[in-house]
Amino acid sequence: MALVDKPLIDEAGFRMSEATAGDFFALLKPRVMALVVFTAFVGLVAAPVTINPLLAVIAILSIAIGAGASGALNMWYDADIDAVMTRTASRPVPAGRIQPGEALTFGLVLSVLSVMTLGVLVNWLSASLLAFTIFFYAVIYTMWLKRWTPQNIVIGGAAGAIPPVIGWAAVTGTISLESLVLFLIIFLWTPPHFWALALFKSEDYARAGIPMMPNVAGQASTRRQIFAYALILAPIGVLPWVLGFTTPAYGIAALLLGAGFVWYAWKVLRMSDSDREMKPAKALFGYSLLYLFAIFAIYLADSVVSRALAIGGA
Repeated sequence: MALVDKPLIDEAGFRMSEATAGDFFALLKPRVMALVVFTAFVGLVAAPVTINPLLAVIAILSIAIGAGASGALNMWYDADIDAVMTRTASRPVPAGRIQPGEALTFGLVLSVLSVMTLGVLVNWLSASLLAFTIFFYAVIYTMWLKRWTPQNIVIGGAAGAIPPVIGWAAVTGTISLESLVLFLIIFLWTPPHFWALALFKSEDYARAGIPMMPNVAGQASTRRQIFAYALILAPIGVLPWVLGFTTPAYGIAALLLGAGFVWYAWKVLRMSDSDREMKPAKALFGYSLLYLFAIFAIYLADSVVSRALAIGGA
């Protein structure tokens, strides 16, 4: 007779957690957290004033923990739909390695810890923005928008776009036009990035009952919207140079990167409905990750070099 795995029970009759440290780390959505930390770091470094290095480390760690808290709360609430999607079925909660209550508690504790640490040790504007980001992602996006409207990614993208504003606010205690431009770049990047993924994962989303754009409006409409967003994103990526926040070197790089984004989006637009391999959509999804990383990396380098030259010429 086959052996059946049974949950571990302690002497008091309570179920013992079988989760490992790696399972709890997976709850943080480390890949998403890495992107959040990087864009927040760019906002922090690009700010026109300096911050004590220790406070900078505290700020970045707090933002990272807050991002991880959002991921844990998302996995707690989405365990039912994660279980039926091939892309997410192996996550710790639907796989049974972490109990829903453990994920919820973990997320809530990290949320409070990150916000309070940032507020007490850095400033309360950045802490308030972090708290809003966690709430927006965990409640507004995860619990409402994701299952209700095909515009879930468009509106919910605001949560992923705020980190550079938080980084800027951690240093300056203010929100500036420059930080809002960085927000706008990520906000406009999010729909074509995720809709490209949704095109070749539409069956997954259909099984889970999530109203992603391809499942609601169809592939042709989704491809047109991806291209429209690419046309808007490309010039917005150059905006920091146009507004005088960066040197022409950034502007040229952003122009070329934006042209590449439009080119890949054009290939998606011309894709046939019968294309089962979805190679253009997969290519755009990959390029979109490169685009965002490159834009912010070049912005960061431009800010650092410009500041160094200004100090050297003083």
